[in-house]
Amino acid sequence: MSKFLMPLEATERITQLGQRIRVARIRRGWSVAELASKAGVNRNTLTALELGRPGTAVGVCFTVLWALGLDRSLNAVADPDSDLHGKALEASRRPTRAGKARKASNDYDF
Repeated sequence: MSKFLMPLEATERITQLGQRIRVARIRRGWSVAELASKAGVNRNTLTALELGRPGTAVGVCFTVLWALGLDRSLNAVADPDSDLHGKALEASRRPTRAGKARKASNDYDF
């Protein structure tokens, strides 16, 4: 079995997300059991998500956010238009000049 060591920043973000989900649940006045039922997950799974346990499936996280009505906030996650570093790398690999124009082949008789 391999030992996966998660970066500290990732662990902190997972914990922060769990705390935010917990706050959203409490603001709605829902118990753990109520939100778990709405999301179709086990109470222990929801508790693990709220505690920021990294083994919780991403599908559970998305489903719980959907049940809370917060799934639209996921639209900005990994948005290609916001990936400035990726855009810069892509632009650096583009050719600096275009190739010669090619003549169209009229091999087809219609």
